[in-house]
Amino acid sequence: MKYIYWLLGRIRNFILSLPGYKNISDFNTNLMSISIPGFLHPGNLYCFDYAINNLPSDSPVVEIGSFSGLSTNIISYYLRLHNRANKVICADPWNIPLESGVSRCDNPLVISEKQLRNFIKSNFIKSINGFSKNNLPYLVESYSNDFFESWKKGQTVKDVLKRKVELTGKISFCYIDGDHSYKQTKEDFKNVNKLLEVGGFILFDDSAPYETHECARFMKDILKDKRYKLVVKNPNYLFQKIT
Repeated sequence: MKYIYWLLGRIRNFILSLPGYKNISDFNTNLMSISIPGFLHPGNLYCFDYAINNLPSDSPVVEIGSFSGLSTNIISYYLRLHNRANKVICADPWNIPLESGVSRCDNPLVISEKQLRNFIKSNFIKSINGFSKNNLPYLVESYSNDFFESWKKGQTVKDVLKRKVELTGKISFCYIDGDHSYKQTKEDFKNVNKLLEVGGFILFDDSAPYETHECARFMKDILKDKRYKLVVKNPNYLFQKIT
């Protein structure tokens, strides 16, 4: 176990040593990064901080794709730092098909897809109860298209903690880290655009120019959209809605 933490520390230090982006990591974000499963580019911290410090209102912050809650808790942390009371509402189906992975051997993991989904869900619940209990985020177990459809209809749904949350009104900031295909990224953008208030923000994970994910290709489309302006590239893209 000590070796694993040592190796994670070395990998993290290497990433932080790479040039080309602002790094505002601190003790708390570092603690969450080594305690909560998942990978979050350190450059996203500056994007989170910028967007949250400049939120146009107290409308909800939305996250598409939460996994075990690393980015969720860091977003919640920056909301506390800037004394913002915005709700954090997330959507994730936690659907990870085991057969799509590549393994070094033919022996499968001794876990089913359902068990894996429940395991990740339990990690998420533990992480928000540990790091964000003062502004406990809501997580709707749903694909983003269904989530936004419920929002457009103003529905009240139950989150993973069985709490009722009303999906209605505008949103002030959306972090998109779901299906990284070009088609779904475009669909997520269209859905967010209908709900995002003027002055609000959208951050796309894995959108840096060097990324091989299809979502990075979609950045060219938004850069041509006169309703949005690029406010941060660190190296992922943070846009603000200006009209």
